[in-house]
Amino acid sequence: MSTATDATPVPVKPGKIRVLLELVKFEHSIFALPYAFIGALYGAALVGRMGGAGGGWPTPAAILWIAVAMVGARAFAFVVNRAVDKEIDARNPRTAGRAIPAGLIKAWELWLFAAFMLGAYLHAVFRLAPITRWLWPIPLAAFLAYPYMKRFTPLCHYWLGLCLGLAPVAGWVAVGAPIGMPGPWIIGAAVLLWTAGFDIIYATQDIECDVRDKIHSMPADIGIPAALMQTRVAHVATVLLLGVGGILIGAGAFWFVGVGVAAALLWYENSIVKVDDLSRVNAAFFTVNGVIAVIVLVGALADRLLA
Repeated sequence: MSTATDATPVPVKPGKIRVLLELVKFEHSIFALPYAFIGALYGAALVGRMGGAGGGWPTPAAILWIAVAMVGARAFAFVVNRAVDKEIDARNPRTAGRAIPAGLIKAWELWLFAAFMLGAYLHAVFRLAPITRWLWPIPLAAFLAYPYMKRFTPLCHYWLGLCLGLAPVAGWVAVGAPIGMPGPWIIGAAVLLWTAGFDIIYATQDIECDVRDKIHSMPADIGIPAALMQTRVAHVATVLLLGVGGILIGAGAFWFVGVGVAAALLWYENSIVKVDDLSRVNAAFFTVNGVIAVIVLVGALADRLLA
């Protein structure tokens, strides 16, 4: 480790807000948030056809509060996740520099931030359709259970998928669409499998530490070749379910164009991560998957605007 001298300026300690945003990986909201907006777009269309208010479109206020609810719930859950995993993270060279194991944040600062994000979530859900005032504990319970799953089962990737897969259903009911319709649930299942697949890819980075610490993951439990094959199967099913879900919610051609582009990106994602070459895991995990979520949303928006 290098040391500062008179000729070398001492680096400035990063601001607390920046540390907190890095801790909760604020930019990763792009994975689930587009699917919540998709649920809202098609849910509002259904409400409009049923004679509801809004002209078949989610109001700007609904879009705002859906975004606040999604970001608030995710950030709160991420703080809990990081706190629960702090000892595991400290033993892993890849994660030892995270804010909690590295001591970059005080406990009171961490939990004050968590309380603020929880408050933002609760405030938002009470500004949306009345049903959300009854359903709000469900996503929180799923999020809070997630960090414990890896201690018991390699199906933890699918539990994470469940957490993100609630997004299109949440957006759907947030604008007053009926919760019993199958379309948003099928799209949610697609998001579940998509997320599980890319999380399996991500877990290949930690296989040695997971085996050592008896942490479950598909790469650690069944080996990298079988785990990557499982990702491919999950992503094929993702595309099929997005297609079926689009039919059920009444989507038009532009939705399926977006799904087709997403399918090509999923093929690319799986092609750049190989058993004997894991050097592009981060590109597959963040860059490609962030683009996929946005592409599907753009397809949905074009479908609503131009159909």
